[in-house]
Amino acid sequence: MGAAFLITLREGLEAALILSILLAYLRLIDRMDRARTIWLGAAAAAVVSLIVGTIIFGVGAEFEGTAEEVFEGLVSLTAVGVLTWMVFWMRRQGARMRTDLQERVDSALVGGGLALAGLAFAVVVREGIETALFVFAAAKATAVESGGASEQLLGATLGLVAAGAIGALLYRGAVTLNIRAFFKITGALILVVAAGLLAFSVHELQEAGWLPFLTAQAYDTSAALPHDSGLGAILHALIGYNATPSVLEVVAWAGYLIVTGTLYLRRQPALVSSAAVAPDGSREP
Repeated sequence: MGAAFLITLREGLEAALILSILLAYLRLIDRMDRARTIWLGAAAAAVVSLIVGTIIFGVGAEFEGTAEEVFEGLVSLTAVGVLTWMVFWMRRQGARMRTDLQERVDSALVGGGLALAGLAFAVVVREGIETALFVFAAAKATAVESGGASEQLLGATLGLVAAGAIGALLYRGAVTLNIRAFFKITGALILVVAAGLLAFSVHELQEAGWLPFLTAQAYDTSAALPHDSGLGAILHALIGYNATPSVLEVVAWAGYLIVTGTLYLRRQPALVSSAAVAPDGSREP
């Protein structure tokens, strides 16, 4: 539940921030008559994201044996790539998010209602499809039994609800949030989740015979900390902990964290701040 909650909380809050910036700018230029168009575009994006998520889970359920291992391994590997890109994209582009969105709103207003709806759809559907991909990968990587996937879906739902509530409160000015600190902390945590997904991907592809090297068991901590009960199960759900990993799984997990962690902890440009979602849109990040 924990991995899906963290991912959807971050993705959902990012989408909520984008919508808040769009609506705040419309209020600033006195064009709130176009707000309904933004909501329609966002709603359409949510529907498309739900359909894509259903398809991903449906297709995954059709595979068995080696085909299932390959599919889950490749989807998880894709999720790792997108997660990594997402974290570093926000690190690099966050400071310019508000300005870029406002410029796109100006262009969309010239193009009419359909263009503005298309803008809202485009920026939200990306978050939605990414979320669907991540939740599937997290559900497969951290599920130790049939109930594991449903727990991750519950965590994803709670994450989206929390993100929506925080986004609404930010827009209304009811709460303040250090967005830079939020994305910095969740970004670091998501890299740990991504490392677990990478190890799971390696495990599945090794099971399928696609990575027939370094297959020896690295260690066995199942006696002290099994991954299907107690604290081990919690770690399994949060970061994909495995009590009996192969050597390649450990190398992939550690190597990913060393490389991405080193890059992530370097001095970063300023991210979008909580001021970017002020209702009057009058403050710069």
